Amino acid sequence: MSLVGQIVEDRYRLMEVVGCGGHGFVHRAIEKSTGREVAVKMLREDVAASAELELRLEREYAALVELEGTAAPRAYGLHRHNGAPCLAMELLRGQDLDDYLRDIEAEGQRMDVRTLVEFLGPIVSTLERAHRRGIVHRDLKPGNVFVLGRGGPGGARLLDFGLAWSELSTPITRDGIVIGSPSYIAPEVWAGNPRALDRRADVYSLGAIVFRALAGCVPFPVASLQEKLVAATTAARPSLHARRPDLPLAVDAWVSRALAIEPSGRYPGVRELWNGLLDALADGNHS
Repeated sequence: MSLVGQIVEDRYRLMEVVGCGGHGFVHRAIEKSTGREVAVKMLREDVAASAELELRLEREYAALVELEGTAAPRAYGLHRHNGAPCLAMELLRGQDLDDYLRDIEAEGQRMDVRTLVEFLGPIVSTLERAHRRGIVHRDLKPGNVFVLGRGGPGGARLLDFGLAWSELSTPITRDGIVIGSPSYIAPEVWAGNPRALDRRADVYSLGAIVFRALAGCVPFPVASLQEKLVAATTAARPSLHARRPDLPLAVDAWVSRALAIEPSGRYPGVRELWNGLLDALADGNHS
């Protein structure tokens, strides 16, 4: 059933759907009192009664409030419509990083270092604050990095804190459930023990995003879930220099540490990961 034209709590008039996810969708909406455009994230009707998904939406709102002023979208409020929760937040215009990369790769190009820094620098700062507040994103991937239209502040936004975990919250992910996107999740995530995860899982995922952006493929471009599991947890770490000879050889040492199988072998935080990348990229000439 279309919700276009309906009013959320006598405040937001729902317009067209501008995004869809696994459990819900996002409407463009107009704030009645001001005419301001916002995004309203809603659960699908068939899962709107899920207590777990409602709690995840509440936690996403709490995370966005904690991260106000960073590259996370601004949250305006948590509301209810037809008995189901919905989240009003900043409306973004542009495309996600996954679509951006597919577009340039279709033209035979790869992301240049300057653009990488422009897009991901604000994301690193956002994650750094999140980690200081005890929040782990747990679903970092190009599809959750939103590239703003030209002239947008900061270049990009970090989306979808629906799977985010907080040190101060009671765990709601059941044991044995593997969360995140297979090509970007850390080796320890495959074990399905959410209590064992910490910020270093985000470090791995951010490293995988950088590899994807610069190499034009994910670190382990295999087809099946089983192959992804085996590669992520046992295979030699891939060479970025082999796919991008224009980048310094030092990037391979960075990849080995960023994507280390054991969390203890990785950079301890996203800032260290980012500084290590910038140092590696500065080690010689690159495009």
